[in-house]
Amino acid sequence: MTSVFRRGGALVIAVVVLALTTSIASSDGPGWETVATDFQGPLFGLNVGSGDNLLVAEGFTGPYKVDPDSGETELIAAIPGVSDVIQIGRREYLVSTGEGERGPDDGPCPAMAVCRIKNGQVTLLADILEWELEHDFDGSGNAPGEDSISNPFDLAKLSRNRTLVSDAGGNSIHVVHNKSGKIEWVATLPYQDIETQPIKQLAGCPAPGLEFICELPPVFTIDPVATTVAIGPDGAIYAGELAGFPAPQNKSRVWRIDADEREVRCGTDDDECTQVDAGPFTSIIDINFGDDGTAYVLELDEAGWLLGEGPTAQGGTVNACRTSNGGGDDDDDDDNGGVTWSCEAIATGLPFPLAVVADDESVYVTLTLGPEGPVEVAKLTGTGNGGGDEDEDD
Repeated sequence: MTSVFRRGGALVIAVVVLALTTSIASSDGPGWETVATDFQGPLFGLNVGSGDNLLVAEGFTGPYKVDPDSGETELIAAIPGVSDVIQIGRREYLVSTGEGERGPDDGPCPAMAVCRIKNGQVTLLADILEWELEHDFDGSGNAPGEDSISNPFDLAKLSRNRTLVSDAGGNSIHVVHNKSGKIEWVATLPYQDIETQPIKQLAGCPAPGLEFICELPPVFTIDPVATTVAIGPDGAIYAGELAGFPAPQNKSRVWRIDADEREVRCGTDDDECTQVDAGPFTSIIDINFGDDGTAYVLELDEAGWLLGEGPTAQGGTVNACRTSNGGGDDDDDDDNGGVTWSCEAIATGLPFPLAVVADDESVYVTLTLGPEGPVEVAKLTGTGNGGGDEDEDD
């Protein structure tokens, strides 16, 4: 099996950027209102910062502040390749940079890293790629540095001085210490075997141009692609996975990890990481919690990320999920700390959404309205929602 199929993170981002959804004539659409469109590239990250501003990670230019009322945008710092941004101080932010080429002209924030922006100055905080090259987090059995890639994709505040990072290339969750840049390995998400007949049927096999799907064996091993990490109302870490090539439907999982645990391999008999009983989900790209405990789970496209464009596209979905068994705390009825979510789709048919966040009044998403744009931050309408928190991150 080739590494490009085992390592889905890079392939996913290429699909997102180069093969976007069919063009849509209007910015506003059924279920959303446009907030801001003053962007050049895909909007991979979305959080709430101070003063009720939205923070947006725009992949071509850098992180922005967005006024959700006026739609005015302000570039925080010019850092191409950012995948997420969070605020950790009055004028201090952390950004992650996704997979990319490195060279002598990278500047202070290279690809595959976590960087600090303080008073407008950009510095490298933690080199996630170097950390990945020194370890074998995904359990593939490779020697350190062999067939290793990194794609830091999502950030979340674990505590005042610690930040969680999801690595979509390494299939792992890490903690970065905000002051020292020290990195700790938290957990690795597991591979899974899937039956390929459903994705072949969805692709319309035999289908010209899709032989790489139609010729797959009956059972195929996919990597998880850790696209998102968040802190739940119970204080635990929640990690979401996209599900790698060939991007099957209903195979994306959510994992609950005890916040103090380290070096955990999910999918084993280890109770420190358990699968959340929820879904089924397809191509999870982001998870964010509101301050009322609602988990907003964003699916990139109901057809899966690989077939989520052209005639097979079905559009993305925002799910509002509530814990139905006590939140996984000490009073939980499950002996292993398992959590069950009851979920409701509050927005469907969204054109290639990449991020979701909630404040105390609204739920916001980033949308990609066709190969020629625009890309935008939008507010969902008709959700009956309130309940986010400016200190919560996706």
